[in-house]
Amino acid sequence: MIVVKLGGSLAESGSLVSCLNTIERTWPDGAVIVPGGGAFADQVRLAQRHWRFDDGTAHAMALLAMQQMALLFKGLKPDFSIAGSVAGIQALWAEKKIVIWSPDIGELDKAGIEASWDITSDSLAAWLAGALSADELILVKSAVIDGRSDIGKLAEQDIVDKAFCGFIAQAPFTVKIINHRSL
Repeated sequence: MIVVKLGGSLAESGSLVSCLNTIERTWPDGAVIVPGGGAFADQVRLAQRHWRFDDGTAHAMALLAMQQMALLFKGLKPDFSIAGSVAGIQALWAEKKIVIWSPDIGELDKAGIEASWDITSDSLAAWLAGALSADELILVKSAVIDGRSDIGKLAEQDIVDKAFCGFIAQAPFTVKIINHRSL
């Protein structure tokens, strides 16, 4: 099983449709797509700075941002499926579907995912890859990625979130972090 996280910035860079098309061509027998929150998550950050509500509220709103992006992806690719839970993804995967993850807040709360901006869709994609026993996790970014940089360096550069290294420390799956042009 392949889990592909598409950074929210891909929508702003104009490369989102190309990435979705590439996934469809490359893995026609199934892949799991994790959407970043993109501009929707950026609005949550702005609202939290303005209204000063707690990180738990911001976390729930950021997950809703990912759900909005999942709906956008589905609108662009009507043949793809959406699932909110690990069990739902596994059922669709068994049918050889390309699945877009629309994260279930309750499932993530049960898993003990911390409500923090240190944990973004990058770390959530790593958590999902582990929960699904995936073979590979690919993070697709609009940022230029230096192939010689280790993941710790990418975290220092804010290319991946601060918690990502911890989420993949004992990962049984391979991890690739690439620019969208390398997909």
